[in-house]
Amino acid sequence: MSGPTVLTTARLALRPFDEGDAGFILELLNDPEWLRYIGDKQVQSLDDARRYLRDGPMAMQARHGHGLCCVERRSDGRPIGMCGLIRRDTLDDVDLGFAFLPRGRGQGHAREAATAMLAHGFVRLAFKRIVAITDLDNTASVRVLEAVGMRFERIIEQGLAPGAKPLRLFSADLPIAARHLRVLEREGLCLPIGFVPTPKA
Repeated sequence: MSGPTVLTTARLALRPFDEGDAGFILELLNDPEWLRYIGDKQVQSLDDARRYLRDGPMAMQARHGHGLCCVERRSDGRPIGMCGLIRRDTLDDVDLGFAFLPRGRGQGHAREAATAMLAHGFVRLAFKRIVAITDLDNTASVRVLEAVGMRFERIIEQGLAPGAKPLRLFSADLPIAARHLRVLEREGLCLPIGFVPTPKA
């Protein structure tokens, strides 16, 4: 583990990226699922990966105090994915994003990381609303978003890059999140935050 931990869950540790993660980023950004649902970021070498980290996750973390984090298994410290809260020029609200390699899929890791990150955003960072966007065909991501209490809101077709496909927008606000995170806390999936206050009516 090469940086300070932001969040820990029963099985995972989430921390800010640094340039030492270039090898992992090179692997993740060239995974077929990433290329299919997120797109080709033209990261073809370790230098490209370091540049992506400097200009993307690391810059956002420095600017906003939050961003995409490296998700590692606590059992062996091996990185398996990324998850975080992103500021996009095209969205009014902060955006929950995540992506995992095959070794991190199908085991509930995305749900666990996303739950912790939502709790972090609502409780520690005091966001009142968090959104998420996903490809229309990405049913796995949709399942994760619904599992952590986010609700489908609308299809986005305007303001996207030229040639970009429409996206689904999901959202959660603090009252919805507080109720849902209490349930997940009882399941042991909200360990990094502890008590989530119930919003006043």
